[in-house]
Amino acid sequence: MKHAERVATETIFGRRHEVWDVHTDKTRWWVITQPTNLYSQKLFPSMDYTLSFHVGLMARVEAAERGPGLGTNRKKLAAALRPWAQAADALDTANEAEDFQAVGMRCRESLLQVVRALADDKMVPAGRDAPKLGDFVHWTELVADHLAAGSSAAEVRGYLKALARSAWQLVNWVTHASNATPSDASLALTATEAVIVAFGTASRRNETGRPDRCPRCRSYAVVPDDDEDGRPAVLCESCGLRGELETEDAVPKSSSSVERFP
Repeated sequence: MKHAERVATETIFGRRHEVWDVHTDKTRWWVITQPTNLYSQKLFPSMDYTLSFHVGLMARVEAAERGPGLGTNRKKLAAALRPWAQAADALDTANEAEDFQAVGMRCRESLLQVVRALADDKMVPAGRDAPKLGDFVHWTELVADHLAAGSSAAEVRGYLKALARSAWQLVNWVTHASNATPSDASLALTATEAVIVAFGTASRRNETGRPDRCPRCRSYAVVPDDDEDGRPAVLCESCGLRGELETEDAVPKSSSSVERFP
C-alpha cells in the first residue's frame, strides 16, 4: 500500500461507514468499513455507487445469518444465537400448537445460553451464594448490575432486568401452552431476540468502555487521526479539535494550547 485517504463518511441506519481511497503498487481500491470490505476501482469507478452496493451486500449477508447485528456482540453470544436461529427456522414451517411450543423451547435454551455466556461468579456480591446456572432471572439481575453499574446507568439496569424477566415468563408460558398460536411463538422469538440485543449491546459497551467525547463541543464524532508530526491523535469531526492519544510512549507537545481529550 502506497497511500490511503478517507474520502467520505456516512451513517446509514445507525451504522457509520467510512470510505477510503487506497493506492497500492498495482491498483486502487475503495475500502469501506462496518464491516470492512474492498472493491477494485476498475470495476467500481463510482464511490457513491460502491457505497450503495456495499450497504446492500452487507445487509444481505447479515440477513442470511439471521439475528442481531454485529454491534450486539455476536461472537460472545454465538451459543445463544444458534438456538434462536433454530427457533426462527422452526417457526417458518410450524403448523400446530406442538410446533409453536417447540419454538418456545428453543427460545428458552437461547436465553439460558445468554446467561452461560455472560455470567461470572465474580458478579455475585460477597456473602451471597451464586444462583444455580438455570436460574435465569436472578443471574440476569446480577449481569445487569455488572454491565450497567452506577447511578447514571440506573435506567439501563432497570430495563435489562425487566426485559429479561418478562421475556423469560413469556417464553416459558409458550413452551407449556397447549393452545399456543403462531402469534404467541412469534412474540417469544421477538422477545428472545430483544434480550440478546440488549444484553449483547450492554456487554459490548462494557468491554469497550465509553466512546471518546470532545471536551470542547461534547460531540461523540471523535475519530482516529494523526497530528502534524505523524503521531497518533484523535480528531473531532464536529468542531475540528485535534488532540494527542494518551499513550505511554507519546511525546508531549511543546504547545500547551491543544486541548486534551479525556
